[in-house]
Amino acid sequence: MGTSQSIRTALIGAGPRGTSVLERLLANWTPAKPADTLHLDVVDPYPAGPGHVWQPGQSRLYLMNTQSFYPTIVPEDRELVKPLAGHTFDGWRELQRRHPHPSLTAQERAELSGLGPADFPSRALYGRYLRCTLEQLLTRLPAGVTVDFHQATATSVRHAAAAGDSGTASAGQDGSQGGRVRFDVGLDDGAVLTVDSVVLALGHLEAQLNAEQRELRAAAEELGLLYLPPAAPADVDWSLVPAVKPVLVRGMGLNFFDVMGQLTEGRGGSFRAGEDGGELTYLPSGREPLIIAASRRGTPYRAKAALTGYYPAAVSLRYCTEGAIAKFADAGIRPSFDHDLWPLLHRDAVWAYYSTLARSQPGAILTDPAEFLRALQESLHPHAHSTGKWEDAAESVIDVHIRPAHRLDLPGLAAPLAGRSFSSRAELDAAVVDYLMDDARRSALGEDDPVKMTIGALHHGRAVLKTAVADGGITDESWVAGLRGWFESFVEGLASGPPALRAKQLAALVRAGVVRFVGPDPKFGVDRKAGTFTAASPWVGGGPDGGAERSGMAGDAVAAVAMIEALAPANRVAVNSSPLLEQLLAEGLVRPRLMMTVEGTPVQTSGLDVVPHPYRPLGANGSVTDGLYVLGLQLSAAQWGTAIAAEAWPKSGPVYRSGQRTLHDADEIARDILGVEAATQN
Repeated sequence: MGTSQSIRTALIGAGPRGTSVLERLLANWTPAKPADTLHLDVVDPYPAGPGHVWQPGQSRLYLMNTQSFYPTIVPEDRELVKPLAGHTFDGWRELQRRHPHPSLTAQERAELSGLGPADFPSRALYGRYLRCTLEQLLTRLPAGVTVDFHQATATSVRHAAAAGDSGTASAGQDGSQGGRVRFDVGLDDGAVLTVDSVVLALGHLEAQLNAEQRELRAAAEELGLLYLPPAAPADVDWSLVPAVKPVLVRGMGLNFFDVMGQLTEGRGGSFRAGEDGGELTYLPSGREPLIIAASRRGTPYRAKAALTGYYPAAVSLRYCTEGAIAKFADAGIRPSFDHDLWPLLHRDAVWAYYSTLARSQPGAILTDPAEFLRALQESLHPHAHSTGKWEDAAESVIDVHIRPAHRLDLPGLAAPLAGRSFSSRAELDAAVVDYLMDDARRSALGEDDPVKMTIGALHHGRAVLKTAVADGGITDESWVAGLRGWFESFVEGLASGPPALRAKQLAALVRAGVVRFVGPDPKFGVDRKAGTFTAASPWVGGGPDGGAERSGMAGDAVAAVAMIEALAPANRVAVNSSPLLEQLLAEGLVRPRLMMTVEGTPVQTSGLDVVPHPYRPLGANGSVTDGLYVLGLQLSAAQWGTAIAAEAWPKSGPVYRSGQRTLHDADEIARDILGVEAATQN
């Protein structure tokens, strides 16, 4: 009758990625014999489902960066086997509004009652969704499947001795187990799990500080200052930040708004809407610090537009399409980002801006809008491969047809203060408030605003590029210098911003004297004589303009008694503070990916060196470590944009292959572990 099949797998990381693999293993499990078994050991020091980042008990001031309709942990793609349980987040939201689960807290019920499909949920509520989905799955375990949860940290994964059990066999081509290498997974509680395969779904990890950060931390310890290094916001003890005194905050990306919320509303302050629904007024509690914000651009990320979907329906890509990019592979060309891909998306951004301008502001066109669009379309036609030729042709058309004040400055959208200098910090603060309010106004216009539709085109294009550049889809040198070198920060500052409400809140905080700014290109340091952190911008002059201690101003530099890094820990496997990764790297089971620059110099990238599909790491000697799989953030050298959640199937508009990529990756891992072929749901 043959031997039965017994598979034992360790999932290291029980956040969304690890839970996705668990869900896919359950969905794909089809035992050939009644005695076949699948055992899953799920390892994470944090509760399974939410994992580290999405804990349901965290502050509800921490918002997701996507709306309710976007995220999902279960696939909807009919190419994949149907899940045994679960919904998209939006489906779960609607279900809980109609039939609340008895375990929901009063806070969760209150949030759900006012949360619509286009609203931004709290991370805590998303964590509840993840936990509920896992609990549903566990009530529907197929026959032969068992799951153990280990609330511990995995500290090592090593090859175990060849197994010699009889009576059962691990999955293999010959159905036998004899001689197959297995893994011992060491946990920090002393337990050792012996398994057939290991999935590394490690998610966000702490990271070693860089040299400058170590110097700042050492100075803080010496001088009695407060230094808060990069961290997940929910991990920070915000009560350590002193009230009233100036506090320097470095970084004005998404983490900045988490810091802002905790130090204002989190301390009892509140916002009051004006009668016209425009400007907000901030009512301080008196326990806020003076927040002095600094970043390279000098301004925060642009806010998201008010849309009914993740992508603007008014924008359709004409040039940077999946079909256009596929032609490179069909011709045997490995494209370069700057030379081949960016010119396509650049055209789409230009067209999105001017077609929206012609529709919503025809007065900005000096001639007939239809005539202008025909001429622009002809100039954008990719008949000339050279970037300069089409740009010159388009510029000539724009010069003839568009009023100067309405012409697109694409680099300027991401750096609105570039080329400007300020005689005082009061002048700088006023300029940033103007930018924030203008950006919020544009967000409210949604698909009628040319700037937001330009960003919408970049947002569409980013989804296409994620597939195009994956798995060596572009040259190494253009990955390093183009995609990651300049485009990533450029597009994130435009298309990955917060809800528009955050921009209006920040403007209100500036008007209330709670937030001030350093200016572009800041330099940071320590004034040991004064016992403070310092920051200064070369574009901002003048000395103190308030004189009081609270002003935080000292000459040309700002001074602060505390410094907060409003940044996520670096996602680089070589510097992540993970005992498991350190052990795997040291013993050669994995290695970082190296890429060659245009000068021929090898540089270490952020992610592991892997081979697809499914993703398995390469060891130090270049061989594949069979039975070991990688999913999520540590794939950042093979995939671009690994942090965002899987996208629920949109009700309308384009469906991009990158949207549910992480769920497909999880499915490939699950099927490889189980030894089953891909199947289509009925």
